[in-house]
Amino acid sequence: MAPALTACGSGGPGGKTLTVVAAEYGDGKPENSSQKYWESVARTFMGDHSGVKVEVQVYSWTEVDKKVADMVAAGKAPDIAQIGAYADFAAAGKLISADQLLSVPTQADFLFSIAKAGEVHRMQYGLPFVSSTRLLFYNKALFEKAGVVKAPESWAELQAAATKLKVARVKIPFGLPLGPEEAPAETMLWMLGNGGGYTDKNGNYTISGSKNVEAFEWLRDELVGKGLTGPGNPARTNRQELFDAFARGEVGMLHGHPSLMQQAEAKDVKYGMAPLPGRHGRAASTMGVADWVMAFKQTGHKKEVGQFLDFLYSTQTVLDFTSKYDLLPVTQSASDKMMKDDDASARRKKLIPFLEQLKNAEFYPADKTSWAKVSKTIKEKIGGTVQKGADVQGILDEIQREADSTDGVSR
Repeated sequence: MAPALTACGSGGPGGKTLTVVAAEYGDGKPENSSQKYWESVARTFMGDHSGVKVEVQVYSWTEVDKKVADMVAAGKAPDIAQIGAYADFAAAGKLISADQLLSVPTQADFLFSIAKAGEVHRMQYGLPFVSSTRLLFYNKALFEKAGVVKAPESWAELQAAATKLKVARVKIPFGLPLGPEEAPAETMLWMLGNGGGYTDKNGNYTISGSKNVEAFEWLRDELVGKGLTGPGNPARTNRQELFDAFARGEVGMLHGHPSLMQQAEAKDVKYGMAPLPGRHGRAASTMGVADWVMAFKQTGHKKEVGQFLDFLYSTQTVLDFTSKYDLLPVTQSASDKMMKDDDASARRKKLIPFLEQLKNAEFYPADKTSWAKVSKTIKEKIGGTVQKGADVQGILDEIQREADSTDGVSR
């Protein structure tokens, strides 16, 4: 169990104590622990709010969601939780909406695309904490070896580049991780590349829609079927396996997030990054991922929680965290500072291509309580769509039926 982190200070007589449960983003080394960040935030906040004490508990990602769920079930919800999903708590009426917590400037500062992903029935309950997007990574040395002169912008160009890489004996021309680790993300990227997606504008699942079927038929026939994804079976290939292979110089192209930069640089792999290729040119959007902050009703500390969250989302506080872990800010003010700061570190500047994609990013349907089960079904079944002779429509129809059933929709 992680320790309770109480920065020096006290609520004092008649004061209030805020409890915060947060996730660990570090790599296990003490100097990289999220603990230090939260201690600093709590200490600075308490220095300006003498009647409030802040206690923080930091847990690993493998346990933090369950810890919060158990606390809520026991009637001992934290004031604030920073975890992976908010929809179940919002649907159960456990959360305070953003408009009741935050000052108008703070709420207005969230990037629109991310704030929208935090809404349930058009009311924001999930406050985005950090975000990330995906870009196409490619190995510059392998491109040069194969005679590929630029990053592909369309699927046809991607296939042509992958074909040249295969001829040049590149082990994995295009890395396609449809194994359980990354299947929902990789699936969404290909759906978006053809103008499809998981849901429509009304929030209804569209998994078996024609655009999605076309995307996976193309993958089946034009990429996997032509031997352009390497010797492994994409249905059993996980993202980290391909990231490791990219760092060994064995992968020509793949979809990646910011952590791949550091992994590639550690192995001296010269790489390039480009926007997501689409069916007929650059994709209109890429996938965004966000983690969430939420505030619980039952604690009775709404005013103090709002004050703490206003501080948490101040520009420098946001940048302190995102810079530490190569993540993207979720507010316009922090994004602007990151884009325009001439004195920013080289490491932070490398994140700008990801940040530029964020304004048009599409997110998982995190507002749906059914998403966790639907995501699990995708992990189990989507890899079957790219096998030789696969019935893509039939497999996507099956996932659609299970999604609708879980969502309480009949067709």
